[in-house]
Amino acid sequence: MSLPLHTAQTRPSHPAVVRLWNYLADVTGALGIGLESCTVDHDTPVSAYVALDGHLPAYPGRDVALLWDEIHGWAAAVETHSGEDLIVIRYLGGPSIAPPASRVAEFAAAVRDDDHRIGCLAPPELRTLGTPADLDAILREAV
Repeated sequence: MSLPLHTAQTRPSHPAVVRLWNYLADVTGALGIGLESCTVDHDTPVSAYVALDGHLPAYPGRDVALLWDEIHGWAAAVETHSGEDLIVIRYLGGPSIAPPASRVAEFAAAVRDDDHRIGCLAPPELRTLGTPADLDAILREAV
């Protein structure tokens, strides 16, 4: 799924943001949710938030989300009751910050099922912060 071209007035400040939205469209499609569940932060490091439906048995009453950033890739997190930062409960890890959408969906299912065979507790550093063009190239290969 491709997003419409941006006009000069709405052009994103980071050159990889359009590709990131396209990647997120693939991921949300694999998750069976809509792209409206996502937000993207253009600041460095570029990051994204994907709201998921339901709650985890270990965290009743807390909203669940997938987080993505250009250094650690994907993580699963739960909202706090106080509105502070999210609590990251597991990282996907792996060789890339932008694995196939099906792999992200497998990770989300494993988190929901409390299956610890997919993911890790420590934040992986999958890449160091590079240039916007570097991120654009990585995301180009993902979509």
